[in-house]
Amino acid sequence: MVKIGIIREGKSPQDTRVPLSPSQCKHLLKEYSGQIDIIVQGSPIRCYTDEEYRNEGIKVVEDVSSADVLLGVKEVPIEQLIPNKSYFFFSHTIKMQEYNRNLMQALIKNNIRMIDYELLTYADGKRVIGFGYFAGVVGAHNGILTYGKKTGLFDLKPAHKVSNLEILTKEYRKLTLPNIKIVLTGSGRVAAGFLRIMEELEIKNVEPEDFLRLKFDYPVYTHLKGEKLYTRKDYPHYDRKDFYENPEKYKNLFPNYISETDVLLHGIYWEERIEPMFKKEDIQKESFNIQVIADVTCDINGSIPINIAASSIDKPVYGIAKKDFSKQDPFQNTMDIIDVMAVDNLPNELPRDASEHFGESMIRFIIPELLKEESEILNRATICENGKLTKKYEYLHDYAYEV
Repeated sequence: MVKIGIIREGKSPQDTRVPLSPSQCKHLLKEYSGQIDIIVQGSPIRCYTDEEYRNEGIKVVEDVSSADVLLGVKEVPIEQLIPNKSYFFFSHTIKMQEYNRNLMQALIKNNIRMIDYELLTYADGKRVIGFGYFAGVVGAHNGILTYGKKTGLFDLKPAHKVSNLEILTKEYRKLTLPNIKIVLTGSGRVAAGFLRIMEELEIKNVEPEDFLRLKFDYPVYTHLKGEKLYTRKDYPHYDRKDFYENPEKYKNLFPNYISETDVLLHGIYWEERIEPMFKKEDIQKESFNIQVIADVTCDINGSIPINIAASSIDKPVYGIAKKDFSKQDPFQNTMDIIDVMAVDNLPNELPRDASEHFGESMIRFIIPELLKEESEILNRATICENGKLTKKYEYLHDYAYEV
């Protein structure tokens, strides 16, 4: 039998999401009777109360050290790690993030098997699980909300002020949007979330070529991905496999759109070898028309060079002055300031919806892997175990081991 423990979130600011909802825990206990047991560590802040778990017959405890596998969402504080366990959470270590170096070293020191949700993939590299869909949903909502507040043309409730997605989208029925032009980027779960909000708002999709050359008397969006966003520097061509192997050989085509775009909803994968969406200095050009950027990727000083800091759910937006790139108060109705939305835990604005969505994937794709003697999916996502890095992640050596 595999005993699963759902841990309380300890990172600050606290996250209220869960990897499995109360009803999902109940379903698993019934579906895998005799194979799985589940305990939940008590928490006063998660989006499902302790009582909701108890009502479904799930044990709520303080000490989860009897569990074999511990499920969280965000990084676990070092002092809360239990040695010799298997953990699932988003560790944010694979890019050698300096702020989590001590955590990476502690995972090895405590002989922990670290299975990172972000690294759960099929053999072709496609991700199995994630909160990206609701990051896209909330990111798109925040982008539209920000445009309305900045221009003074309309107002929307923040996502975290309503209880679920259904109530949020009901707000759209009262909304008449101006003739804005929106660009979406990405092709994964985040982009799917963007598209959901475009559909709910009844914003029309247009081809990139028409977006560039035509004027519209209604709101429109275009979706840039792959060959619409990148081309080889030496000749006009895009090959997906070549791009991911040699991204430095490609240039970004988004600068062609900066004069026609009002709102950018950004959700595409980025690493340092990939050209940013535009150069920082481009915002000083008279042709730079973008007023709002919702950067769901939230790579600081990354693909959006004026994303200078992560923002919070309570204060999701900051302004960037075109003149000197300084940080300003948001929602000023002027073209001299660009508003940037860069919340790095967007799904926590709709935590129950996001948790249910995530938990469904856990039930379908991950729990069955836990019950196998050997799982390639789990092995690919294991950063360290038995006190050392796994072979795939040995490139983290200098980052992961204490000197």
